[in-house]
Amino acid sequence: MLLEQILLYFFIAVSSLLALYYLIFLRFAFARKKETAHKIETPVSVIVVGRNEAENFKKNLAILCEQDYPNFEVIAVNDQSLDESKDIIEELQKKYSNLKLVDVAINDRFWLGKKYGLTLGIKAASNDHLLLTDADCIPNSPDWISEMVSAYSTKKTLVLGYGKYELHNSLVNLFIQFETVHTAIQYFSWALVGMPYMGVGRNIAYNRQLFFEKKGFVSHMHIASGDDDLFVQEAGTRKNTAVVFHKESHTVSEPKKNLGDWLKQKQRHYKTSKYYKPGHKFVLGLYGIMQPLFYISLVLALVFTPYWEMVLIAAGIKVFLQYLVFVFSTLKLGSYRILWFLPLLEILTWCFQLYALTLSKVNKKQRW
Repeated sequence: MLLEQILLYFFIAVSSLLALYYLIFLRFAFARKKETAHKIETPVSVIVVGRNEAENFKKNLAILCEQDYPNFEVIAVNDQSLDESKDIIEELQKKYSNLKLVDVAINDRFWLGKKYGLTLGIKAASNDHLLLTDADCIPNSPDWISEMVSAYSTKKTLVLGYGKYELHNSLVNLFIQFETVHTAIQYFSWALVGMPYMGVGRNIAYNRQLFFEKKGFVSHMHIASGDDDLFVQEAGTRKNTAVVFHKESHTVSEPKKNLGDWLKQKQRHYKTSKYYKPGHKFVLGLYGIMQPLFYISLVLALVFTPYWEMVLIAAGIKVFLQYLVFVFSTLKLGSYRILWFLPLLEILTWCFQLYALTLSKVNKKQRW
C-alpha cells in the first residue's frame, strides 16, 4: 500500500513539474509578431565565417548580397581555408559592391577556431548592428535582414532568431526536426520570460558595442564551440534580449545525413553546456531528467498501483499541454510532421541524447 502511494505521488509530482514547464513554453507558443510602426533602415553588417566552405560560399553568398534591404554589407570571413573559398569570394566581389572579404591567413602550426574568425569579421564591420549566420545557411526570405533587425531598439541589443533545417524523408531528419523545434521552444520561451540562455549562430544579431563591452569571446576563446550560446550566457539579460520567430526571419541549413554525424554535433553542444550559469543548468537539467522519468513512472504507476484513473488524468494533462505547445509552435517554426510521432520522438531522441552526452564526457577532443 505504501509503495503504491509512493509510486502514485511520484508520478503526479513528475507530471506536475512537466506541466509547469509547458505552461512556461506556452509563452512562446502563443506569442505574436510585434509589428513596427516605422520601416527599419538602420545600417547592418551581415557576417559569415567559413572554413573550406567554397561550395557554400558559391551557392549562398549571392543570396545574402541580394537581400531586400537598403543599407547593408556582407562580410565573408575566409577562415584559413585550404580550398578555393578566397577565389570564389573575390570573384563575387566583382558583382556585389556590398561584399567584403576578411582573409584569415593560414597558420601551419595551429588553427585559432571560428571565434577568432568571427572576431576579425566583427572588427572589420562598418556598422554597429551585426547579423550573424553560417556559410551553409540561406535566408528563408528576401526580408530576412529587415525582419531580424526589426527587434533592435535602444534597449534591445541582442536578438535571437531561428535556424531551421531542410526537410528530408528520413528517420534521422525527423529526429533533427524534432530536436531543433524542441530546442527553439525552450530558448525562445525562457528568453520571453526573462532568462535568455542561448541562441544559434546560424541566426543571431547583436550590437557591436555590446560585443566589445563583453570583451567578445575572450572568456571562452579556449572552448571550440559556444560562439552563440556562451556569448548569450554572458551578454543576454531580461532587458536587452529580444526574439524574432516569424517565418520570414528564419534561416535554412542543410541537415546532417546520418545519425553518427548528428550525434557528433550534439556532443559538441553538450561540452559547451557545462559552462552555462548554475541556475540555467539546473532549470534545463531538471527538465531533461523529468522527460524520461515521466514515461518510467507512468509504466510503474499503471502496473503496480490500482489508481489508474488518477494516473491517466495526470498523464492526460501533461500530454495535452505538450501538444498545445508543439502545435502552436510548429505554426511558427514549421516541421508539422513531428506532431504525428511526438511521444515516440521524445523517447528516442532522449535516448540518443543520453548516448551523445555520455560520449561527450569520454571524448575530450573538440573541433570547429
